[in-house]
Amino acid sequence: MLKIAYHPIYKHPLPEGHRFPMEKYDLLPKQLLHEGTCTEVNFFEPGFPEEKYLKAVHTAAYVDNLKKLNLDRKAIRKNGFPLSQELVDREQIIAQGTILGCQYAIENGISFNIAGGTHHAYSDHGEAFCLLNDQAIGARYLQANELAQKILIVDLDVHQGNGTAEIFQGDDSVFTFSMHGAGNYPFRKEVSDLDIAVPNKSDDRIYLALLKETLPELIKKVNPDFIFYLSGVDILETDKLGRLSCTVEGCKERDRFALECFRDSEIPVQVSMGGGYSPQIKTIIDAHANTYRLAQALYF
Repeated sequence: MLKIAYHPIYKHPLPEGHRFPMEKYDLLPKQLLHEGTCTEVNFFEPGFPEEKYLKAVHTAAYVDNLKKLNLDRKAIRKNGFPLSQELVDREQIIAQGTILGCQYAIENGISFNIAGGTHHAYSDHGEAFCLLNDQAIGARYLQANELAQKILIVDLDVHQGNGTAEIFQGDDSVFTFSMHGAGNYPFRKEVSDLDIAVPNKSDDRIYLALLKETLPELIKKVNPDFIFYLSGVDILETDKLGRLSCTVEGCKERDRFALECFRDSEIPVQVSMGGGYSPQIKTIIDAHANTYRLAQALYF
């Protein structure tokens, strides 16, 4: 059975006019239930993670200051969200959703987190709507509990996973692959184990050709015990923060191809949703929902 991490705290109140589409975390599970892709039994509600897993990825000083709401104005501005206890609780619960999702992926082949994909969170600070790096935390959880040794992170968000790259710099046990828009934030990129910078305005044909010539060989080369997949839908032409020209159908084909690669390799995969900033919320929800529809069709 497909298991999906979801908690009502994922939809966090933001000031009016804020550009982050927080309502998607409420609408996406409702859509999946409405259309029959999922039922209530597919969802589980995470709690708080053990602090040791946060500190296996982030510095003790950063975790402690975050929990005490002790960040300066510059750091808060860099994060992009007003700092509050509820926000810090939310970030921790998202991370626990990914941790528990690792267990479900091992049992069932695949699992999802309605939120997550917080790949801009560095070891010692957050930025760009990311405070704690959920998939990095999941990776360290797996290793600490001897559930996986070699891990592959496949990041197909339109923005480079700069925080993830920094966290695992020089660590051969975690291979970081980021395929992102060349002209997108962050404008000073970090160095992943493999970076593919996709040219601005690239359409489905160009994007999918790059992915299809890279991903299968990469999985064979790395030969991981576990895969994390960040399936951002900000590769769409309609996206306000992306500079690629993919269609919803192209995004769906990306997910189909990636999930088939993971399934055929028989390697468990945890999926976090990542970004999506199209003006019409319906576009975001449909593109995200496609990933779940495909998982149900391909795995169950």
